[in-house]
Amino acid sequence: MRLRRTRTGILIAATAVSALAVLLVLAAWRDDQLISSDMGVATGEVLSAGRLRSAVIFVTPDGQTHNPKVGVLYPTKLTVGERINVEYQRSDPDLVRVAGRDASVAIIPALSVIVVAWLVALPALWLLRRMGR
Repeated sequence: MRLRRTRTGILIAATAVSALAVLLVLAAWRDDQLISSDMGVATGEVLSAGRLRSAVIFVTPDGQTHNPKVGVLYPTKLTVGERINVEYQRSDPDLVRVAGRDASVAIIPALSVIVVAWLVALPALWLLRRMGR
């Protein structure tokens, strides 16, 4: 009974991780669609740069300065002080991405997470099955 619950837990965990990775890509695609449907373009300055989050500041044509709280989408390979072009949703300038980047950059990391989850889960399931015999 305990082995069965453990197997079920591993299956649920690997499936949940896989589903979350797919949802992440779908959310990125949705954000891209929102930006593309009402796009504004501006030049921004990178205030902080990290692999997962980078802060930018930019001015829209109406003279408003924006510093999105959640940062910019697709922030890899940015450096502090760098001037970059950004694309944003005009009706919600907090939704902003680095110009020229889209959800396709999220596919490989998401697939990597899915592969690793199953590379861990499948041998564990195999071992549990052997132990149950």
